[in-house]
Formats: sequence, C-alpha cells, structure tokens
Amino acid sequence: MSAGIDMTRADRVAAALDGRAALLVTDLVDIRWLTGFTGSNAVALVGAAGERLLLTDFRYLSQVEAQVDAGWERLIRQDLLASVADALPTGRSGFDEHDLSVHQHQHLLAKVGEGVELEPAGSIVKDLRAIKDEAELVKLRAVAKVADEAFEEVVSAGLVGRTERDVALDLEIAMRRRGADGVSFPPIIAAGEHGALPHAEPRDVPIPANTLVVIDWGAQMDGYASDCTRTVATGPLDPRDRAVYDTVLAAQEAALAAVRPGPTGREVDAVARTIIDEAGHAEHFGHGLGHGVGLEVHEGPRLSKQGEVALAPGHVVTVEPGIYVPGAVGVRIEDLVAVTEGGHEVLSSLPKALRTVD
Repeated sequence: MSAGIDMTRADRVAAALDGRAALLVTDLVDIRWLTGFTGSNAVALVGAAGERLLLTDFRYLSQVEAQVDAGWERLIRQDLLASVADALPTGRSGFDEHDLSVHQHQHLLAKVGEGVELEPAGSIVKDLRAIKDEAELVKLRAVAKVADEAFEEVVSAGLVGRTERDVALDLEIAMRRRGADGVSFPPIIAAGEHGALPHAEPRDVPIPANTLVVIDWGAQMDGYASDCTRTVATGPLDPRDRAVYDTVLAAQEAALAAVRPGPTGREVDAVARTIIDEAGHAEHFGHGLGHGVGLEVHEGPRLSKQGEVALAPGHVVTVEPGIYVPGAVGVRIEDLVAVTEGGHEVLSSLPKALRTVD
C-alpha cells in the first residue's frame, strides 16, 4: 500500500454529500488534506457509491503512487476535467463554487454525459478540514514551537539599529534552520507609527529606540502553518503607547478565555471588541479577531463580526486583537489556539507581558 492519508477522510466527505451522487474536488489544498497528494495539478472525485478517483498529469506519475493510498484509483491524464467528466455518475454531482472558475465549469458542462447534473455544493471539504484530528494537532504544535524558538533567537539578539527587513529575513532563516519548509506568510516587522498598518511590509529603515515594534510571523512545516504576533518595546515608552498595549493585552486575554466549544466566532470577537471600544479605540480595530489555521494560514472558522460558525473541538484559530492609530502607533498580540473538549489549548508559548529589548 502507498503511503498517505488513509481513506477515512474520503469516507467523511462521502457522508456529507447530502443526497448527491458525487463531489468534485478541485482545490489543491483540499486535495492534499483528502489524499496526501502535494502536486500542482490534480482533480479528485468522491462518490456516494464508493468512487474514489484522483487524476493528475504525467509529471506526477511516481509521486502520486508514493503519496496516495491505494484505495484511490489514480489516473494519469492530460485534460483532467474532461477525464473526470467521463467518470461522473448519473445524478447530481457537487463542486465548490469558490474554487471552480466559470471557464472550468463551462468546460465541464460541455463534457459531462447525459443524466449528469452539476451543482454548487459549498465548501464541504474546507468545512471538514477545519476540524483538526490529533495527527494534525501534533503537526501544528510542532510548527508553532519552531516559530516561537526562531522568534526568541532573533529578538534576543536585539532590534535597535537593525532594519525591519533584516529582522524579517533573520526570522525566516531561523525558522528554516529548525526544520521549517518556509514562512507561512511574509513576516511583518513594523516599528513605531509603521505598526499602525495592520499588514505593514518590512522596510530598509533602522528600528529606533523607545518605541513599539509589531512582529507577526509564522512557519510552514510538513504542510501545516503557524501564526503568532508579539509587540515588543525598544526602550521606555510614551504613556499613550503603553496604554494602548495594556488595552490590547486585556482584550486578547479576555477573548482567549472565551475560546471553548459553543460560542460563535462573532461572540468571541465581541469580547475583545467591547474592551477596545470602551477604551475609545473602536475606529482603530478594523479587522476580525481571528481566523482558522491549518494547511493554510487563513482558513475557517472566522472570529469576526460575521463569524456564524460555533467553535467546536478540533478548531484551531488565532486570537489577535489590535489597535492601530494612524500616524502614531500600532499594537497587535496574537496566539494560536486549539479548541478542546474542555476549553482550549494555547499552542503559542511566548509570554505576552510587555517585553523590552535593546
């Protein structure tokens, strides 16, 4: 038998078909979760009658055999959509309309046989992979540990006088030395008023003393991502900046305490947002509280004003409130958190009390 993901995940997808004959899976991250295949071109089909089909092209002839369980029928084809169209069973077959382009949909429609109906099915696989199993949690703990250790190495060496871009590069190198395949997103290093940009890009500008520095970074390892933010001081702070930090920390810790099975993302978001609003910074917290993390650094569920999904054991989310005062200061504090049966497990290990570094 080939290595790879066992067939349990495919069976879970089949159980979620809701009367459909099959589900067509075209998103490559969904396919990796479902089958273990990491190639750049693939289509999968899961049928209610037991069909388990994975199609890729000649470049991956050996790779698909090595990565994918023999319970999948593995086919090498040139036109993957035309080939999978031939395999669609009679009846309704679903697809994720967020992933299949209009052009691809039209191509499929032109190829399907008589009696086959294609219909949007929503994000069935994404919803399933939002709930992590223990093997996935082991990987998420490991990648979070690598990212935390890299942060310690880089920040302990000092920040003042180094450029934001230099610190970002050092973080990536430190994570790779510890086994990371790369970064889960380009690191954000933002000092002083530059920290007021939530997604600031590191500059070739030296980090000054006596300011706050937002550091948002993550590693990618064995397929899984981490995401963490700490804001550190480079010396004595203006009382205004310290007050902003203390407000964000209070909001983060209160929201973190609310993470458990049951509340919706909107309800957890409101815990942090209320504290920030009451401190007079309602207009300075414009993003959601957090998001899911797994094979992708941004996935479901969302902790935001629009977050309707109730948290459940196995969800892994960020809790990352922030205050961003344009032209003045920015603060964000973020932990990576797994929802457990009894509450939550914080995967980020770094302390959150304000840290001062040279």
